[in-house]
Amino acid sequence: MEKKFRALRNLGLLSAFLLPLTSAAQDEVGDLFKGTPADAGRLAGAYLTPVTTGFGLGLNSGWYTSAKAKGTFRFDLRITGTAAFVPESDKRFDVTKIGLTSMAPVAGSNVNTPTFSGPEVDGTRMQVGNDVTKQFNLPKGIGLGVVPSPQVQLTVGLPKNIDLSVRFVPTIDLDDVGKVDLFGLGAKVEVLPLIFGKTEKLLPFDLAVAVGYTQLKWEIPLDVNDGKYANQRVNVKLNGISADAIISKKLSVFTPFFSLGYNQSKSKIDALGVYEIDGKTYDNPFSIDRTDVSGAKASAGFQLQLAFFRLYASYTQAKYGYANAGIGFGMGK
Repeated sequence: MEKKFRALRNLGLLSAFLLPLTSAAQDEVGDLFKGTPADAGRLAGAYLTPVTTGFGLGLNSGWYTSAKAKGTFRFDLRITGTAAFVPESDKRFDVTKIGLTSMAPVAGSNVNTPTFSGPEVDGTRMQVGNDVTKQFNLPKGIGLGVVPSPQVQLTVGLPKNIDLSVRFVPTIDLDDVGKVDLFGLGAKVEVLPLIFGKTEKLLPFDLAVAVGYTQLKWEIPLDVNDGKYANQRVNVKLNGISADAIISKKLSVFTPFFSLGYNQSKSKIDALGVYEIDGKTYDNPFSIDRTDVSGAKASAGFQLQLAFFRLYASYTQAKYGYANAGIGFGMGK
């Protein structure tokens, strides 16, 4: 019964998006534990760049679908997905430019090796130190230049033309391929009623400002040393924050919108457990703490409302371009 329950739970939306990425990450990230722990961290960080960047952008997407605030205690539940498009510049990285000290490319090898989202070809041939018996290939990419991420969000209208949005996914255990959980909180304030009061209805558009914060925790189990050490894993923690100014115009059941804003996403990647790397053992060999996204963004999209049913779609240009689309169910405007 417990196995059946876990199987059903693992069919959730977040599992569907993360399971293929987690499985691929297990296979490829484990191959990067070579040389020194510092170099293993540098390789893992460079290899996973499109994953953390794409997920970071996804965390900041889908918060709003118009500038109009909902009526007090009116609500909607929306389920959307984001596809971040990895540019060619992040499908490979130059191994000679990430500060490696214990290894180097073998003479004649291509120094531009695939990232996680890069082509499915063998990575750069590397050698640890001066020992020709310690040569290995960096991992292939998965051949998919899109990073998907889901958003499940409940939005409730509050007094004073304010919308409050919550995102929450409890810890999902993906059995042998890891665990994931998510939490987010956002708010939108309609501006014109605050400035003009009832006269704002005379203006031909709606205007709002919105902020959102989301945190994703993702644990990827590893087996780098063929079962010799238990509890080897990589913990990934992503934090995204966004702020936007939104303008929209309701045209019967169709509401187009446009927004300008700022978004930032940070990632922390920790290799935890005991590892044997080139004959030496290390506890918790590396930790990476970095900002993946920090800059402006511009979005255009629409909401289509048919009674209690809604359709959403938008495109955003930021560090990566990304598209967001989904459905919603709600009560009231």
